[in-house]
Amino acid sequence: MTVISRATAKHPRRAELAAFLRSRRERIRPQDLGLPPGLRRRTPGLRREEVAQLAGVGVTWYTWLEQGRPINASVQVLDAIARTLRLDAAERDHLFRLADVTIVSPAIGDDCLAAEARMILDALDPLPAAVYNSRYDVLAWNGTYGNLFKALVRRPAATRNAIWCIFTLPGCCLPMKNPESELPQMVATLRAAFAGHMGEPAWEEFVRRLCDVSPEFARMWATHDVARPGATLKVFHHSAVGELRFSSTSLGLPSPKEARIVVYTPTDEPTRERVEWLREHPDVEIPDHPHGVPLASAAAG
Repeated sequence: MTVISRATAKHPRRAELAAFLRSRRERIRPQDLGLPPGLRRRTPGLRREEVAQLAGVGVTWYTWLEQGRPINASVQVLDAIARTLRLDAAERDHLFRLADVTIVSPAIGDDCLAAEARMILDALDPLPAAVYNSRYDVLAWNGTYGNLFKALVRRPAATRNAIWCIFTLPGCCLPMKNPESELPQMVATLRAAFAGHMGEPAWEEFVRRLCDVSPEFARMWATHDVARPGATLKVFHHSAVGELRFSSTSLGLPSPKEARIVVYTPTDEPTRERVEWLREHPDVEIPDHPHGVPLASAAAG
């Protein structure tokens, strides 16, 4: 029977942390880590002192952590414990939350995207579709999406972010033609996601920089409006084919964390025909033009 101390009884999250660490420690066989199995082990799995030694932390400190005492743990120490206990991504996140330590966002990339998600993206073609995380980083896309949004997908992974592009592009290059309804919705969705990442350097810096470069984003951010991802009408202008009207549908993915597939379904026949034309002409490029004026005006001049 597990005995709950007064300290953990007052702090249920610490009690959960204690139970979680014990369960992860007890599932690892010593021989899996090159340790002798021993003849007199009272419990299955690793001993506390073995976890402490392998993680490079003090035995007393680790014992207190597993007992749920209110001690502080750094990101580096928790990472070492996570590696020693062979925690997967979900378990590592759980460990950090239980220890009240801010989870540092991994680098932007699609290396953690499941193969099934890529297959779904390809199967959706000719419907444009992409995988976003909750910060609007574009993690993956299919061919039709790439044809429509070349300027976005050609960016380096670290800056391939839809909301950043929308708020920093010159007005003449902005493809969205209903920003008055779409931009507040996107910012509200970002604000809702931000609540789960407060204190994370990557998120804090992203929002700060965007507020600095875009007074319009800063104004919308200051309203504190929140929303969930959902179906919306998106109207775009493409320099080669003109207006494109889509209904966007957001579908959650089990991994990576907070990722979703967004599918853009044409709402009328002209849009379907124009999307098909773009698929047949993938080499079409946005013409060079003086920034600060609409594309149509630049082409006419």
